[in-house]
Amino acid sequence: MENNILSGLRVIDCGTYIAGPAAATIMSDFGAEVIKIERPPHGDPYRYLSFLKGMPVSEHNYCWLLDGRNKKSLALDLGIEAGREALHRLAATADVFITNYSPEIAEKFQVSYEDLSAINPRLIYAHVTGYGEEGEDTNKPGYDTTAYWARSGLTGIIYDLEVQTGATPCGTGDHPVSLALFGSIMLALYQRQVTGRGSKVSTSLMATGAWSNSCQIQAAQVGAEFPQRRNRFTPLNPLVNQYRTGDGERFIFCCLDPVNDWGRICRVIGRPELIDDPRFSTVHARSENAAEVVALLDDALAGKNMSEWAVLFHEQGVIWGPIPMMDHVATDDQMKANGVFVELDHPELGKIETVSSPLNVQGVTKQTPAMAPEIGEHSHEILSSLGYDEVEIERMKKRGVTIVKSSS
Repeated sequence: MENNILSGLRVIDCGTYIAGPAAATIMSDFGAEVIKIERPPHGDPYRYLSFLKGMPVSEHNYCWLLDGRNKKSLALDLGIEAGREALHRLAATADVFITNYSPEIAEKFQVSYEDLSAINPRLIYAHVTGYGEEGEDTNKPGYDTTAYWARSGLTGIIYDLEVQTGATPCGTGDHPVSLALFGSIMLALYQRQVTGRGSKVSTSLMATGAWSNSCQIQAAQVGAEFPQRRNRFTPLNPLVNQYRTGDGERFIFCCLDPVNDWGRICRVIGRPELIDDPRFSTVHARSENAAEVVALLDDALAGKNMSEWAVLFHEQGVIWGPIPMMDHVATDDQMKANGVFVELDHPELGKIETVSSPLNVQGVTKQTPAMAPEIGEHSHEILSSLGYDEVEIERMKKRGVTIVKSSS
């Protein structure tokens, strides 16, 4: 593995699905050795998420490809004493332990903070939960749809629940949570440099969702009155609205300057006489006559293609953003130019691209992504390094404590 900022750190990923494991993925991007603990025989349920009904259809396991990259897989059944003993040996050699186990499960498997810090006082124990470590929902399971989106109020703001399911795209809450957990781990590692001791850090889907939605929550906390939901034909502000161009491309205006933005748009569409029209010349007037503004802009914007409008918007300083479909997002040149996508060698597809973690340090090149492992692909290597001989490993295999699978 290439030398990098976190090279030399050993991270145990003892989580499932996305939020905790993705924090480990970020650490691996910067050189940390990440050992993924998976229960035999099936491993992390996240391995199968790509193939669930409602997910984008592919024969390739794209979810696991993304968040399993760079990791080593050690299959251990923590429900068996020998599995717990192996994990304890591993924890004694580690710098960071990441888990999303509930307190009840962590205690059952003897992987609580108290258990592991007694073995390794320098260990950073990173715990991610659905709803936090206190209160009546402490042990309640939570996914990003329920704990991040719904509990924080984001679902109610974004979705029209009279006509939409409220289901959210996979990982859209979990991945922001992974950044929060990663940040917590970095703080604890910095603290360890000073104190010489590890510590426990935590975050939750609920807390990170609340931080994402904090402007709206703060408004509610001071008793603000929230506007009713509007459709695109009668928005409160027609200059923060989506439109379609002549070639069918969608985009959104986000024009927040109450004095100058209307003039910019009028000049772009070739209607400067509307700048001082009393129906549209102020924010209040445009809100009162929103349907008329939208109809006017719909008609004007249909007259040119997106590429033509993009040039004119840029010339006038109009703030806008495209609303592309996913196939266009996946080939976005601006993202490529900024390292958002990185190459990965796939055994079947050859060179493909994957999404990099959104953190960059000047002068530092992230690890070249490696394929996500098979279940137990590195079990023999890791168990051997922990002092288990061939007879012991074979005994563990026969008892179902581990799976040993060759990478060949």
